[in-house]
Formats: sequence, structure tokens, C-alpha cells
Amino acid sequence: MCYMPCSVAMTLSSSDFVIPSPAFLRAWTLESKRPSRLLRTNLQQLKEYKLGRKTEICLEPLQKEENLGPHDVVLRTQMRIPGKRAYAPHVDLVWDTACGWTAGSLRQRIAHFCSLPLEKIEIAKYFPEKFEWLPVSSWNQQITKRKKKKKQDNLQGAPYYLKDGDTVGIKNLLVEDDEDFSTVRDDLGKETQKQLALGKQKSQETLRVQSSDVFSGVKMPARPRAPEASLSIHVGSFR
Repeated sequence: MCYMPCSVAMTLSSSDFVIPSPAFLRAWTLESKRPSRLLRTNLQQLKEYKLGRKTEICLEPLQKEENLGPHDVVLRTQMRIPGKRAYAPHVDLVWDTACGWTAGSLRQRIAHFCSLPLEKIEIAKYFPEKFEWLPVSSWNQQITKRKKKKKQDNLQGAPYYLKDGDTVGIKNLLVEDDEDFSTVRDDLGKETQKQLALGKQKSQETLRVQSSDVFSGVKMPARPRAPEASLSIHVGSFR
């Protein structure tokens, strides 16, 4: 079991780490050392989550009480810093999905949360394993898509797969109007992944060449010849 840092940095020791009540904690399962699934322990017992025997649980201390409903989703929102390829520290946003997991609903919630006009924000989901940001279509773009092709507007499905704990970048179009959501860190991460992929490819090619040389350099043993048998010829008389 581990502890996640709060949104505001705190220095805690084992003696002064006091939690007033479970409402001041979030419990997550861990996958690949990242929070994956939010456990709403006030609604269900742990056995109802059907956790594996070796499941890791991570506890996140909170600054204030939190009682999440069954339709509430916790997202890490980050505001883009104008003129820089960087973001401000994340702020948690609770989104009520009772009316659906639609892009329009999420955009409205974020616009209200940031006190910005709906048409003056752009948002994107972050995929840390790929170092990529996927923009969530604006309200007008969603309407245009529906006219061309009927498609279910559900951010839980492809290509967003939105869930608790995901990071959503926010861009204020009143002060910044470009379409780029990436950061310098993303560039470095992609370059590292590219170099690792090239190194792996070269390693596989080297092994393939070495394996070919080994087989070509080995002489196959000659097939043993059978011993010669004596041959007797008898000439018969035909008179």
C-alpha cells in the first residue's frame, strides 16, 4: 500500500499523519505504477470489487471531505500556460455523468469550473504512455459529425476511454488560440521511445545476422557410406 501526494504539497511523518475520517481519503488500485481504478468504499465493500489477491491499493489524502456519488468521475485538469508549452499544476474536477458521458457535458462542466465561456475553451485527454494529447471535439464539431454519420457520443468508448484519474488539458482561447497541446516533456518522451524502438530493431537485426552466420559456418556431417558388398557372377551354359 502506498500514499499519493496531495494537490498541495504536505510534509507528513508517521506520527502526525492523521486522517479525520475516510471521507478525507481516496483509494485507487495501481496498474503499471499508476492509479487505475477509484474504489468508492463508502458505496461498496472491497469484496464486491472482485480484486485480485496481489492487487496494490494506493491511498490519496485529501484537503477536504469528499463523498463521491455512483456517477461522479474524478479528473485531473491542467490549465495550459499561455505562451509556454507547459501546464499549471493539476486541479481535481468532479464531473457528474448522470446525464451521460458526452463531450458537450464535459466541456460545460469544465467551462463552469474555470469560469470561462464554453466557446472559449479547448480540452484534450492525455495519454501518458504515448506522450500524446487527444483533443475532445468542440460542441459545433460534434453536431457536424452527427450530420455526417450517426455515432454514439460516449467518452468512455474509443478513442478516449475516459475514466477516473485521467488528465485533461484545458486551453483558454481568450489568451491562446493555437491547436498544440503538447509539452517539451512530451517531445523528450517520444524521442526516448523512438530511440528505444530503433535500438530494439538494431538488436534484433544483429541477432538475426549472427544466427545466419552460425548456421552458414557449420558444416553438415557427410552421410556415411554403406560397406561394399562382394558380387559373384556365374555364367551359365545355354547349350
